[in-house]
Amino acid sequence: MLHELTYLEKSLRDNATPRALHTLKRVLTVLKVMVAQIDVLETMTPLEFLSFRDRLESGSGFQSFQFRELEFVLGTKHPAALVRYPEGSEARRRLEARYRESTLWDAFLAYLVRNEYPVPTSLLGRDVTQPVEPSREMQQVLIAVYRTNPPSRRCASAWWTWTRASWSGAIDT
Repeated sequence: MLHELTYLEKSLRDNATPRALHTLKRVLTVLKVMVAQIDVLETMTPLEFLSFRDRLESGSGFQSFQFRELEFVLGTKHPAALVRYPEGSEARRRLEARYRESTLWDAFLAYLVRNEYPVPTSLLGRDVTQPVEPSREMQQVLIAVYRTNPPSRRCASAWWTWTRASWSGAIDT
């Protein structure tokens, strides 16, 4: 998932719309698989889950540093997430790098600017370590994006809008 989202960010920054849309479809498919796995876990009793949980080690679920990376890429950044990992460790190094990097949201804003949508200047060049702030102006831009996309892109556009809103609260629902 991290690889795909990094590729999506690059595609957006390169203004490669067909590639970005194709990658969005792949991300959606991976998310469906991930949700299906959670559905399976929900059928297990706590004792059944604990019988194999230790074998998963740090690569499982919400405790994994990869999950923190995923949050950072999507714009949910909390400094407290860094301190849980030892100084100098590979996990800490990767998280610190992702923490300082721009988010997928920032790449999407750059894509919109390149395609001449009126993104509020207050959202550009923001401190990427801070949460995305809700913006009624940006909500109007996203509605315009949705309305002007050809029908073949509406699914991806709606998915993007919903995903971004749900992860960061950037859109009032």
